Amino acid sequence: MLRIFSGCLRRIPAVALQVLTVFLSGIFPADGGSAGQLEIVFLALETKIPAALSNLDPIIRDEGVPGAELAVRDNNTTGRFTGQNFKVTVAEVADPDAAIDTFRNKVKEGRSVFVTRLPSEVIRQIAALPESAASLILDISTVDDALRVNLCHPGILHIRPSRAMRTDTLAQYMLKKRWRKWFLVIGPSPADALYADAVRRAAKRYGMTIVAEQNWQSSHDARRTAESEVPVLTQAGDYDVLVVADEQGLFGEYLAYRTWLPRPVIGTQGLVATAWDRNHEQWGAVQLQNRFRESAGRWMSEQDYTAWLAVRVIGEAATRTGQMEPESLKSFIRSPDFSVAGFKGKKLSFRSWNGQLRQPILLAAARSLVGVAPLEGFLHPKDELDSLGYDESEVECGPENAILLK
Repeated sequence: MLRIFSGCLRRIPAVALQVLTVFLSGIFPADGGSAGQLEIVFLALETKIPAALSNLDPIIRDEGVPGAELAVRDNNTTGRFTGQNFKVTVAEVADPDAAIDTFRNKVKEGRSVFVTRLPSEVIRQIAALPESAASLILDISTVDDALRVNLCHPGILHIRPSRAMRTDTLAQYMLKKRWRKWFLVIGPSPADALYADAVRRAAKRYGMTIVAEQNWQSSHDARRTAESEVPVLTQAGDYDVLVVADEQGLFGEYLAYRTWLPRPVIGTQGLVATAWDRNHEQWGAVQLQNRFRESAGRWMSEQDYTAWLAVRVIGEAATRTGQMEPESLKSFIRSPDFSVAGFKGKKLSFRSWNGQLRQPILLAAARSLVGVAPLEGFLHPKDELDSLGYDESEVECGPENAILLK
């Protein structure tokens, strides 16, 4: 009977199965017994809370955890009928060395499925460990393009959109609006420099012109100096949009309405490209937003969403295959047969050449959703979602070269 039910579920479209799971979660509790249990380790580095730009900014210390817990409840709703049970164990550590040690210890204990909220350098170190060969690792936090271009590992899957996917999204919309002349302002951190590289790549790819670049060098409180410094900084001839690279959020919010010319702000602030936003309500997303707010008491952040989606990926694969072993799950997830619903109007799947989740990207302003990419008219010979970010021919790794570290 279990095999028959699993086979029927495998033939149900991913979106329909997601709707069924959500419907059943309101009817049946998710704590029933099961024939098999899969423990998912949520491995995270302790969040260092930066100084808030505004007292209105919420302080979130458990980002990602409520999303994973919500997804486990969704998985277990279906798991009641397939004899499968899922649980998440949170392992939050203080430093990168502790993260490596915890990963090794968990593998020794027989845990092989991980959802990670770790920096790129720690992901690189884990990828180089022999213990990672038989593990399934879903990375929910990194955006570095290098991890999708120079590092390929069959057991590591990237849920969060890369910088290139985000800047390509912005470039598509700018091309649609015919706002081709960009002025780029770059923050002081290494991450800002990487985002600026992605902006330059997107500009070249879509025929934009970066008319000028400026580095933000103010060491003072941006709230006090923005009014005097931003007009001077942004006197750079004529341009259509101001593109800001400020991933830390040190100054980007203070550029709008203070530029020398009346120009819109895009990039890491202003109009942003993101996997999730609280303004997103299409394709049933409002019910996920409401369920998360009810359980967590706050809005769902992008990292909450990627954590939810990572755990749903695991549950979807287990439901459709009837398997709980990491190797079976990993093989199916990376196959052309896998897809998962993510409340974005399209089936989500993984790129075989670098383990990146292909997905629509939201274009969001502070209080509205402006668009969803890929935009109409931007085509791709195989999958329109692959018009965002690095395509197979642009990366240095692929199925024939599964592990390449640089």
